Amino acid sequence: MVRRRIVTIISIVCIVLGIGVISFPHIEQWLYSRNADRSAMQFDEWREEMWEQAGSQEPQPGEAINYETPEEAPYLSELYGEMQKYNESLYRNGQAEFKDAWSYQSKSFDLTQWGFDDQMIGYIHIPRMDVRLPLYLGATEKHMKLGAVHLTETSLPIGGKNTNCVIAGHRGYHGAAMFRDIEELRIGDEIYIHNPWETLVYRVCELKVIAPDETGEVMIQPGRDLVTLITCHPYRHNYQRYVVYAERIG
Repeated sequence: MVRRRIVTIISIVCIVLGIGVISFPHIEQWLYSRNADRSAMQFDEWREEMWEQAGSQEPQPGEAINYETPEEAPYLSELYGEMQKYNESLYRNGQAEFKDAWSYQSKSFDLTQWGFDDQMIGYIHIPRMDVRLPLYLGATEKHMKLGAVHLTETSLPIGGKNTNCVIAGHRGYHGAAMFRDIEELRIGDEIYIHNPWETLVYRVCELKVIAPDETGEVMIQPGRDLVTLITCHPYRHNYQRYVVYAERIG
């Protein structure tokens, strides 16, 4: 009788442990998605509050920035101008310092003096992949664990002619999907970039697999306003890059 009870208890423990092992990745993904959605929601709330304090309606998607007076959100107006200058200088110098996605451990543009201590400039929403990811400047190890990252020496995520904002993400990380399902994207799918000023809408126009050293494939293309997603390929490996090109609409 005692032996039977022991066997029963061991069997129950094994079943519970088995269920836990099977469920753990799903739990991790749920927790990450919950935290990422919370970050996006908090960013939207902050942006709405910022525009209310500025005494101006928040711009609609695709609407240009137009402050009525210099006093309206002046520090963000200055930040926007500095980001535009950065993008213009990249185009003029031909992105001379651009390297492979995973070679960066430093941020390209310091946001701390404008109050963005965590270097989060907004978030990216990809409906087809069902993901919302915080978007950080600088492909540091810490940032890549938290969400998507803007690559140093590529255009900052504010759009504009002669820009190509390259955004990298892990092909899944500790149960979080991130860019794991990037191959589900199709021509015509939309990608949304939410920054402090507006929501930029891009439409997927090309899909490609490249080698890590083919940096010319993700450079600025004259006259175009692009966002390029890049991640490891094939899935669970790291010897190629899967690239998604999307062009601004609206």
